[in-house]
Amino acid sequence: MYLHYSAISDVGRVRRENQDSGYAGPWLLTVCDGVGGAVRGDLASSTAVQALRKLDQEPDDDILGQLAGAVHRADDRIAELVEEDPALNGTSTTATVALFDGTRFGVGHIGDSRAYLYRRGELRQLTHDHTFVQSLIDEGRITEEQSRTHPHRNLILKALDGIRHEEPDLFEFPAEVGDRVFLCSDGACGTLTHDRMAEILGTGTPDFAAVELVRASLEAGSTDNVTCIVADVSEEAPPEDLAPLLVGAAADLPRRLPLGGGVGGLFRGHRSGDTGEIPPVPDDVPAGAYVADPIDPEAVRYAPRDPGRYSWLRRLLIALVLLGVAWVVLAAGWSWSQQQFYVAEEDGRITIFRGIDARLPGISLSHAYETTDVELTRLSDIDAEQVREGIEADDLEDARLTVDNYAARQDVD
Repeated sequence: MYLHYSAISDVGRVRRENQDSGYAGPWLLTVCDGVGGAVRGDLASSTAVQALRKLDQEPDDDILGQLAGAVHRADDRIAELVEEDPALNGTSTTATVALFDGTRFGVGHIGDSRAYLYRRGELRQLTHDHTFVQSLIDEGRITEEQSRTHPHRNLILKALDGIRHEEPDLFEFPAEVGDRVFLCSDGACGTLTHDRMAEILGTGTPDFAAVELVRASLEAGSTDNVTCIVADVSEEAPPEDLAPLLVGAAADLPRRLPLGGGVGGLFRGHRSGDTGEIPPVPDDVPAGAYVADPIDPEAVRYAPRDPGRYSWLRRLLIALVLLGVAWVVLAAGWSWSQQQFYVAEEDGRITIFRGIDARLPGISLSHAYETTDVELTRLSDIDAEQVREGIEADDLEDARLTVDNYAARQDVD
């Protein structure tokens, strides 16, 4: 059997850079997502994909051993980068890899990118997220739907960072003609529902499905980079011109699609193709027809002015108005800040602060509101660092929920 595949990666509507990387070839499919907030997540994901893409050849019988070795080599390569440049310490990436041998798939997975199997009209998630919210789902404390809006939904527990050398999940499954395999970053699976993904995967070619999955993710409000890889298992050999696809941060040049995308992303425009860009001036329109003739700066300079009568009074009134506006703005800002809450550390304990997590010279914009008995020394290094950096909350109830989550974990890690 053969793979017919497509790969699409888009920076999205919010991010300034794409930290996703992806690769699709006749034997290999992989998605790596640079962990948000880490140093150079784009470098981590592209480094991992460049190492993993060496798997794209017919595998031997030990398909899982090959996968494990490739993931470890990708992790070692990230470690080498950090050793060469200590400023990169903290960079990390997820990795979801599917290796095909013509009859079966081997899957290696670490992080929260995902692999799915669409078979005979039913969609099944193959991988298990290594995230804090997934641990809450496994314990029955929250539902899958609640996890989509949880304040710590982006907290990853395992990733390739060149330091901890985490072991990936490894498994295999037999392939069938008609199978459709779907790999994606959390920019897609974190936004689209299971039913919506199944609906799209049940239609069209791999290229059509990949494009629609990215488009649907962005239209559903995804604020992250979105990478989707779709591959069909077929008895027919793929077209000779179907070359391996490298997308996202790992690509030398972004893939161009005939979809009318705006600056910084392929899918910013509406389905009609309206990208919001300024249309070019037609060749047959005379120059100057779209703008007024420029004003002579010398004419402006010497234009008649109003007499200076009572000018001092006008200046005084303007100054008073500006002072009044500034006072109102400052008062409103202070009132708003005192309705904000965040969680951080004080004297070694998790503390809820009232105000905003910022400082001005000589002015404190927050103060300790509730001190808890949760000690940072009893948390994992990851959780403790999260708290030290400060965790925003929607309101006091949200802040207390955050504290409860860490309290429940302090004896686990």
